[in-house]
Amino acid sequence: MITVAATAANTTTTISTLLAIATSFLLLLITSSPTTPKSSNYHTLFLSTSLSTNVSISNHLQALTHRPHIASSEANSQAANYVLKVFTSSNIPSHMASYHVLLSYPLSRSLLLTTTPQEPPFSFSLKQEPYKSDPYAAVSGEVVPTFHAYAKSGTAEGPAVYVNYGRVEDYLSLRKKMGVNVSGCVVLARYGKIFRGDIVKNAYDEGAVGVVVYSDRKDYGGGGDDGGRWFPDGKWLPPSGVQVGSVYQGTGDPSTPGWASSGGDGECERLTKEEVEKEGDVPLIPSLPVSGADGEKILRSIGGPVAEHDWQGSKDAPTYRVGPGPGILNLTFKGQENIASIQNVIGVIEGAEEPDRCCCIATVCRYVILGNHRDVWTFGAVDPNSGTAALLEIAQRFGKLQKQGWKPRRTIILCNWDAEEYGLIGSTEWVEENRELLASRAVAYLNSDCAVGGAGFNAMATPQLDELIKKATQQVTDPDNSSQSLYEAWTSSGTSPLIGRLGGGGSDYKPFVQHVGIPSIDLAFGGDTADYPVYHSLYDDFIWMQKFGDPMFHRHVAAASVWGLVALWLADEEFLHFDYQSYAKELQIFMKPKCVESQLNVKNLEDEISNKDINLSPILKSIKELEKAAININDQRKEIEASKGWRTWKEYQMKVRDVNDRLMMAERAFTDRDGLLGMTWHKHLIYGPIKNNDYGSQSFPGIGDAVRVAKNLQTAESWHRVQHEIWRVSRVIKHASLVLIGQLT
Repeated sequence: MITVAATAANTTTTISTLLAIATSFLLLLITSSPTTPKSSNYHTLFLSTSLSTNVSISNHLQALTHRPHIASSEANSQAANYVLKVFTSSNIPSHMASYHVLLSYPLSRSLLLTTTPQEPPFSFSLKQEPYKSDPYAAVSGEVVPTFHAYAKSGTAEGPAVYVNYGRVEDYLSLRKKMGVNVSGCVVLARYGKIFRGDIVKNAYDEGAVGVVVYSDRKDYGGGGDDGGRWFPDGKWLPPSGVQVGSVYQGTGDPSTPGWASSGGDGECERLTKEEVEKEGDVPLIPSLPVSGADGEKILRSIGGPVAEHDWQGSKDAPTYRVGPGPGILNLTFKGQENIASIQNVIGVIEGAEEPDRCCCIATVCRYVILGNHRDVWTFGAVDPNSGTAALLEIAQRFGKLQKQGWKPRRTIILCNWDAEEYGLIGSTEWVEENRELLASRAVAYLNSDCAVGGAGFNAMATPQLDELIKKATQQVTDPDNSSQSLYEAWTSSGTSPLIGRLGGGGSDYKPFVQHVGIPSIDLAFGGDTADYPVYHSLYDDFIWMQKFGDPMFHRHVAAASVWGLVALWLADEEFLHFDYQSYAKELQIFMKPKCVESQLNVKNLEDEISNKDINLSPILKSIKELEKAAININDQRKEIEASKGWRTWKEYQMKVRDVNDRLMMAERAFTDRDGLLGMTWHKHLIYGPIKNNDYGSQSFPGIGDAVRVAKNLQTAESWHRVQHEIWRVSRVIKHASLVLIGQLT
């Protein structure tokens, strides 16, 4: 009995030892850092030519752009099914997330110009002409007639006045320098500099009764460069080309501001048409977009003072005068607004259960989200389907990695948005519907809209992601010079790469950053009108891309590589490599650019409020606290990494989880529940849109807007509001510091 018992005891000990060894080995496999050779190999494989090809990405773009596909059209539903098919064939479980939203379409429009009472009015055709040998001529009739989405229906008639770009400062020049008042007039503005919705709003504020917006030859038609050749012989916008687009100044479905349009009529609370107008985000005067040729004809009918030098057109254009008149414009627009169905396509690659989320700890997914929109005004080869093609390329590469055994540590979500062109509607409705989950689980949102519109890499981001973008571009070959990295091309001028910020409303990052406070990125090649003059016109088609945007489709491949590699690092690496020291440095630059060399085209806050009884010390103190907290959490991360060999597995994973949670949640702390004054949907107090230009981004938007008002009013109350906004910003920066520190006060 003693012998048997001893044997049994020895056997039990042996089994226990083997189980312990096996468990330790299994845990080692589970918790192995993504920087181990195996995970690094997956990332290297992602960039390899065996997984990526310019042929497949070209085929995707051609398939997506063979027909016009405006939001809620049958063709756009077919494009959604194409995206869904590619996702699912790449072993990515996918579904449609549908919403019923208020969209706008044109029923009729006309524009008449009367030059003299003796002659009959001239009627503009308002048509974009197909080009010679246009392979899409047979389906060009499916393109919706040129219009401004959500434009006010009605008729406006009055003397024509030229207002340059229609900015606030342009109207100031008209009044003070030229003595011109636009009240009761129909203004003619050229596209550029600011959002078209702000062009219409500024005109209304100045008393205009209607707005005509045209694409000036100087900005879009070549202006004498490239031999003045327009598409298809050159890249420039043809004389009949028209930039269409939305003039809605809100974000998301106008009939459901702040909540998701998750049901049809009767299934979802909606504002009435009158209530939508009272919200103040839809125009109150009619407007129309017209071509450069039409705009020039109107300009020839305008007399009065000669416009300033920088208001003039290209060298062979007529002399621009400001008016008013003698030309009389009669603008009529009738639109129809319907509740229509839109579809976001959502693909999900489930992450492996994070070791720090199990063993008596509730398992919680963390999301790394990639997004691009699909809907277009015409064919959309650049905007947005160059980004859609890149997203599909990433999906296919991820699918191939899964076949090789890869599974991300964190969940990756691929999103293809609908109705972005109308006002970021698809992404905003999804974010509003999933706000709480996203606020607690989203690591980052990575966006690419016009992924390729020409040469030259551009990036915008929240500052903690700057270094990750730079690192990714160091790993990707320059698509225009294979002897160097993309980073080397990006920094060829000898300076650090300039990374813009995400305070504007130009694409689908807006609801993620400005409403919820999720770290975000937006990536593109090209980007300004000199690169991509056919923006939102009939001529943004596959042929333009093939001839001028990216003839070999190498830029598309590079865009997918940078975009996907950043996603892989955020999804796979044990620690989130967020750098909040970059954030603190950025805020210091804005406050005191003389202390740190600034590449940012901003005025520092001290100069803006110089000689005023305003105390900036709360912000200065909070920024120093943020810098200390950022240094502290970076040191903690290094200490934890160094302790991996001697800490218990559970203790180590708890430490990793704690640091990652703080890094992920710090961006949320920059938001304030009350939002910006007059723009309460915008919760982020560090980055936001510029008043009178939704495309523009500014740091400390609440302070900036308050300063502009105070400078205009020069009252004690208005300057008191500036101080209040300074205190608000200082508080959110302090909140972010406390999140990074991870301790209660």
